[in-house]
Amino acid sequence: MSTIVPIRGIRYVLEEIEDLAQVVTPPYDIIDTAAQARYYARHPNNIIRLELGQTFAQDDEKNNRYLRAANYYTRWLAEGILAREEQPALYLYEQEFEYHGEKKVRTGFICGVRLEPYSNGNILPHEETLSKPKADRLQLMRACRANFSPVFGLYADPQQAINQALQSDCTQRPPDMEFTDESEETHRLWVIADPTILKEVVERMTALPIFIADGHHRYETALSFAEEMQTQDLKGYDTVLMTLVNLYDPGMLILPTHRLVKNIRNLDQEHFKDQLFTYFEVEPFVLPSGEAEQAEAITDFFNQLETRGKTGHVFGMYSREKGLSLLTLKPECSPHALLDPDRSAAWRNLDVAILDNLVLDRLLGIGSEQRKNQDHLTYTRSEQEALDLVNAGIEQLAFFLNPTRVEEVTQVASAGDKMPQKSTYFYPKLITGLVINPLGE
Repeated sequence: MSTIVPIRGIRYVLEEIEDLAQVVTPPYDIIDTAAQARYYARHPNNIIRLELGQTFAQDDEKNNRYLRAANYYTRWLAEGILAREEQPALYLYEQEFEYHGEKKVRTGFICGVRLEPYSNGNILPHEETLSKPKADRLQLMRACRANFSPVFGLYADPQQAINQALQSDCTQRPPDMEFTDESEETHRLWVIADPTILKEVVERMTALPIFIADGHHRYETALSFAEEMQTQDLKGYDTVLMTLVNLYDPGMLILPTHRLVKNIRNLDQEHFKDQLFTYFEVEPFVLPSGEAEQAEAITDFFNQLETRGKTGHVFGMYSREKGLSLLTLKPECSPHALLDPDRSAAWRNLDVAILDNLVLDRLLGIGSEQRKNQDHLTYTRSEQEALDLVNAGIEQLAFFLNPTRVEEVTQVASAGDKMPQKSTYFYPKLITGLVINPLGE
């Protein structure tokens, strides 16, 4: 179904870059201006100069962030800072990280993936995209003819046959690249060039669809660029750099994105609570007065949210006036009957779809457009930040969700549907700067 391609990737030359942590960055779309400046200052060859160059007031068609990126890229290749693989390869990639005190290792592999429209059914998206980020990425691709950061893709291999094939080439040798980044995550990369292993992995992947977890803008931009190059009869632009992770990998982790409500005029909390009883059992969760006891009770609250969420649609809610409550969807309130019948059954069964549509839209009047422009809604992945913002009066209400499960993402995508906004946060993010995919050759 999908076609993966071993690539002659471009990597930093270790003899020139002693500490790879100095030249890599997180994905461009989570880097703010302050972080961008920090990466610029960290090392003169940091990948930030290629992936997310600074802009200046005097920029024009002849001197701008995209052309400067192309100049850096060309120069670093000429100077031996970057070098291309001698033969096509796949790249086994491990990310070791800690979450809630537990060490985890997520394993994937970096490759080229043949570009094709979503309508073919082999590459499946899970969220809508915006046009502005795609325009920015297209200008960068036109200038540099390369992918500097990977799309994050998922595939289903319950038997772990693909990872086992790749790992068979690595058991007796150290990684070709290894470093610990600023977030204390350890990255290991092995170059796999054995033709027998490459053939096996490529063949196994042909039977599997790929679900895009993160990087929809990059994929769609690459497809547009490939079509643009095809009209000019130019070859070698039909792949995109992708890191593929098995859905059944033990290191796979999705974090929830909680909702914070603000700027609702004349919000009557007592009336709102009465409205909630239309759809939910509302269980107040009393907090003790002592600081230590309160912290313990809050931990218990989120543990109960997680436990009960395994067997039903359960949400947490917090306000300064009413404190913490657990909201459990009533058995007679079927989301399949209450939510948009034009959406798939998988979509209607999502916790985030239920919260967004029943609570935010119907009860609070925060519709889909308002959720997009965020006039009345903000998001956070931190439970404590949400509580603090409500306590400070910056936000009026906080709603807490359990994480979207990986199988829910793939079920929605397989049904041809898209996830609601801010449904998934795949953790940790992929690092940028391990492998570059050159195009046009």
